[in-house]
Amino acid sequence: MKSPDIPKARGALPLVGHAPRLFHRPHEFLTALPDYGDLVEIRLGPVRAVVVCDPELTRQVLRGDRTFDKGGAIYRRLRELGGDGVITCTRDRHRRQRRLTGHALHSANLPGYAQTMTDQITSLTDRWADGQILDVPSEMLGFTMRVLTETMFSSALPQHALGDTVDDLVVIMRGIFRRSVMPAPLNRIPTQGNRRYQRALTHLRTTLDATIADRRAAPPEGEDLLSRLLSARDVADGGDGHGLTDREAADNVITFFVAGSETTANAVAWSLHLLARHPHIEDQLYTEVRQVLGDGPARYEHLPHLGLTNRVIAETLRLYPPALMFSRITTTDTQLGRHRILAGTTIIFSPYIIHHRGDLHDNPESFDPSRWESTSQPPVSHYVPFGAGPRKCMGEQFGITEAALALATITARWHLESVPGRRVRTAMSLNPHGLRMRVVARTRDADSAAKTAKS
Repeated sequence: MKSPDIPKARGALPLVGHAPRLFHRPHEFLTALPDYGDLVEIRLGPVRAVVVCDPELTRQVLRGDRTFDKGGAIYRRLRELGGDGVITCTRDRHRRQRRLTGHALHSANLPGYAQTMTDQITSLTDRWADGQILDVPSEMLGFTMRVLTETMFSSALPQHALGDTVDDLVVIMRGIFRRSVMPAPLNRIPTQGNRRYQRALTHLRTTLDATIADRRAAPPEGEDLLSRLLSARDVADGGDGHGLTDREAADNVITFFVAGSETTANAVAWSLHLLARHPHIEDQLYTEVRQVLGDGPARYEHLPHLGLTNRVIAETLRLYPPALMFSRITTTDTQLGRHRILAGTTIIFSPYIIHHRGDLHDNPESFDPSRWESTSQPPVSHYVPFGAGPRKCMGEQFGITEAALALATITARWHLESVPGRRVRTAMSLNPHGLRMRVVARTRDADSAAKTAKS
């Protein structure tokens, strides 16, 4: 249901529409859509959707959550996992959910969480060996999962239970995107992958239910993410004074893991890959982190002084945002640009489209952290890796802090080089599939000799 003058993307196939092109060549497909105009219709199986290609219209969708509500096939599948957490719930529940969960991720709590991030990346890099070849995405996902389990549960779970929780989450994260794009009946077929996913989800839910019950009975002395979720009360104007139910708390714990693990892991993994392909930028980054960190790992207080580190993260998120696209459902007839959009229309917006438009970014396919220097930053509407408006990701600062601390600590201790003959592939999930890198230990003597040779 949309305005009849919205152009249709060419190449739709019977029954499946544009789905094969989107699944197999998503980047090529999406970056071609702005050629049709500000809005373009695509078809994914039986679903017709309007893709927003213009940055200002994208901001209109993001800021107008009353008209453009969370919905669509992807969110329906995500709700199977995370229920009505703050990311997946519709607008009628979102305001309350955000008030109750926002305190846990407030910037005032970041220094404490950052200490866990530093401890975990130090522990990980201590285990690396000179010359070792790493599966970088897996290493980074293990790191972000452990950060989240430690910041979420603190000492509430014994070490073996923490390990089991991480294992469950890895299985779930590997299966969730496939399940979100597959027809629902296929997800019910008892394949090995589906059974493994269901076992992990059932075990995770059981663990969360028991942990929440224990916390209700005997709150711990310290404050971790779970404690803050359970202690929050809706005391704002119009609030009911109550906190999250056990089910809501469990839904939001899962939501935090889904939103905050693989996205940050990918950002660090892609950053390392891009730096290996641009050694002059890696040299500049190494100079920065050595000057700021000295002989230790990166800590929260170092972040204001890690300018290039933060620019590398920002540029990586431009090239490889946390997700290719998101969907909304219009709740009423509305106007989007010069087009009339009817209630019930599926709207898709894509950070990837906005970030890769040549008329919005100079040389959009190039890795250029200097574009984020204060005198040359793109307009706010041209950069939306975490969304905008009332549904903007609450974990933005948590994720950026985690990525910056990890990247700085790794760069200070290790040089990661590409493995010859390995091709890095990506698909709709924007994971760097096949990214293997060799770690080379840095030494002061070797660094001094290299600098002397260059001069």
